[in-house]
Amino acid sequence: MVIAKRGLILGATALMLTGVTVIGAGIHLSSQASLNNNDTKELIDQVWQIIDKTYVDGTFNQVDWKATRTEFLDKSYTSDEQAYDAIREMLEKLGDPYTRFMDPEEFKNMQIDTSGELTGVGIQLTQDEDTKELVVISPIEDTPAFDAGIQAKDIITKINGQSTQGMDLNDAVSLIRGSIGSQVTLTIKRENREIEFPIVRAKIEIHPVKYSQKESSLGKIGYIRLNQFSANATGEMREAINDLESQDVSGYILDLRSNPGGLLYSSIEIARMWLSRGDIVSTVNRNGVTDRQKANNKSLTDKPLVIMVDGGSASASEILSGALQDNKRAKLVGTKTFGKGLVQSVRGVGQGAGLAVTIAKYFTPNGRDINHEGIKPDEKISLTDAQKEMLRKNRSKIGTIEDPQYAKALEVLTQEIATLQNNKAESAK
Repeated sequence: MVIAKRGLILGATALMLTGVTVIGAGIHLSSQASLNNNDTKELIDQVWQIIDKTYVDGTFNQVDWKATRTEFLDKSYTSDEQAYDAIREMLEKLGDPYTRFMDPEEFKNMQIDTSGELTGVGIQLTQDEDTKELVVISPIEDTPAFDAGIQAKDIITKINGQSTQGMDLNDAVSLIRGSIGSQVTLTIKRENREIEFPIVRAKIEIHPVKYSQKESSLGKIGYIRLNQFSANATGEMREAINDLESQDVSGYILDLRSNPGGLLYSSIEIARMWLSRGDIVSTVNRNGVTDRQKANNKSLTDKPLVIMVDGGSASASEILSGALQDNKRAKLVGTKTFGKGLVQSVRGVGQGAGLAVTIAKYFTPNGRDINHEGIKPDEKISLTDAQKEMLRKNRSKIGTIEDPQYAKALEVLTQEIATLQNNKAESAK
């Protein structure tokens, strides 16, 4: 399908960087104009029509969608707020936490560029489809949430003492976000214990790419850590690879741990930097129409590559790692990824409001359905809680031999480099 490249966002669901919510695994921000009148029933009908035409599940969660339209249009509404509540009630029938209505303030927040200077706590948050628990995808590095010790898969049970049981994702976001310097206390369930984390909201600067040249037994290697697929990730990744190539590295380790996603366009373009040919990702809508994104013979390097992933690697991270794994371009090291493979379209409705609709699923080149299943690494290695805490407190050790997952990735990369060098030596005889 044709997409507005800078408007398609992949994030594992709610991205709370600023007190701003970014929803979805794949989001296409439509250029459709908002309505120019206050007709609340027209707004409700507009939302119904969009769902009717584009929602990924043609059975609408086994709901009689036409009867739903009649039900909600037969009611009287005296304010925008009543219409908003009615729309949210209507969408709940779909049983899809990623299809949601946003009031004008929420929609304005949605449209904030992911590469900007943000404020908040730095948590990527989702709602479990079955239990409705609020689950942390991962904290962004160097943010208040990361510094406090929030981890991927943590479950938020209370916000400032208020139980989150049955709480809507939007309401949770509203409670967590706030002004710079203010404090929010999150009660986290981790395994069988609850922990309180008082977190001071702050300004957050996101620089998605960090890289360095490191030494190995077989020469220099390039280490690149990508924290988020934001608007400038493509340029920063290109610069990193070109710089490391100029230093004549023998191979690369790409660290996607705790990377929750971002712009789909960035994940595709970054995949093309590593992959010369082959499919990258395909999306399938409810009519079975498939769109495929492919490599374009413009890769920047063909040197051995190992990718590090974990449970916080989601959406765009899964597209990139899945594409390179399926094409046998890279080995994956770490733990299974998050498992988020839904594409959402986001457009303006009413007077400044917005609607996010799940319109498709995406698949790896080999046809793997990432949703819920995630991507399994070629070499599994987990971190203990003590190791996670050590790396959180000593971030300079991330990407060093004191980082067990990095040490394993280096071992795998060294084997790949040695195999390549041996093959070249045999061919030269």
